[in-house]
Amino acid sequence: MIDFGECEESTNFRNIVLQENRCKFTLVNNEGITIRKIKVDGCAIREGRRCDFLLILHDMTEYYVELKGCNVDQAIKQIIRTISLLSADKKRIPKYSFVVSTRCPLETTKIQQLKYRFKQNYNSKLIIQKINCSFTIQA
Repeated sequence: MIDFGECEESTNFRNIVLQENRCKFTLVNNEGITIRKIKVDGCAIREGRRCDFLLILHDMTEYYVELKGCNVDQAIKQIIRTISLLSADKKRIPKYSFVVSTRCPLETTKIQQLKYRFKQNYNSKLIIQKINCSFTIQA
């Protein structure tokens, strides 16, 4: 398990809210389990492409979150690089990758291809949503 030092905090809040660029992501934690919340952008990774946050559950499931203005392609690249640098296991550990943007200019077919690629290459479900995204942990 990677120690993220000052970039990490633990929380068991029922709603873990991440907000930036008019975008908001809420992880609903009905069971109140302890979750590691890592500030990636500017802390765990200081240079190059990186997503905004990484959340890690007790079962090691990883949640990558990028809160983006409008460039979804860039957000995807940021998440891919973050997974390659920070994931405990790129292929085996289950992951969820979230892009929350002010608008989603990608074509539906391209999004479907990206979702397939994320599942195949990173064992990650890719979720792209506009402005507000809420996801409930599956216990």
